[in-house]
Amino acid sequence: MAFEVGRVWKRGPAPALTDAEDPVGTAAEVVAETAEVARAGYRDAPTPENAMFNLLSSFVATFIVARLITTMLRGRTAVGPFRSLRVGRRHIHHFVPGIVLAFTAGAAAIVSHNEQIEPGLAVPFGVGLGLTLDESALLLELDDVYWSEEGVVSVQITLAVIALLGAVALASRILRRGEQVVLVESAGPAT
Repeated sequence: MAFEVGRVWKRGPAPALTDAEDPVGTAAEVVAETAEVARAGYRDAPTPENAMFNLLSSFVATFIVARLITTMLRGRTAVGPFRSLRVGRRHIHHFVPGIVLAFTAGAAAIVSHNEQIEPGLAVPFGVGLGLTLDESALLLELDDVYWSEEGVVSVQITLAVIALLGAVALASRILRRGEQVVLVESAGPAT
């Protein structure tokens, strides 16, 4: 978004700032116009692209927030509404609600046969994926290695999945453009 704000500012229609102009008002106009650009682009994008965007952004945001909260919880009993949950002697890790969220959203997407709800279902799926992959080292080691050297595997796996999802999103856009060029040109004019 910061890059887009810069592009909108550079392109206009917001005039270049002079001493007599209000820089705060102009900046607010540019930010508002950038937000409108983002909304229009989201509305105009195909449903699968919106779903991939929602999945990737909710996944990355959840991973970052989960890491921040677990770091703040270290040595504390609570951070806001978040607590270290125990059932009896067993600690419930955040991959448990992550798996439930991802499985539920994925199953709903498969069962519904409604492409229009997929962008909405991509959000809880991405959240579940972020919560689960944040603790993937624990799932691989079958031991609580979150803060150990072995726990870095979770970060590595998550970064690899982020890169993979980003590549899939870009590849789908490239293929859609290619379809427009090849399939529209080869079909020729309708008679």
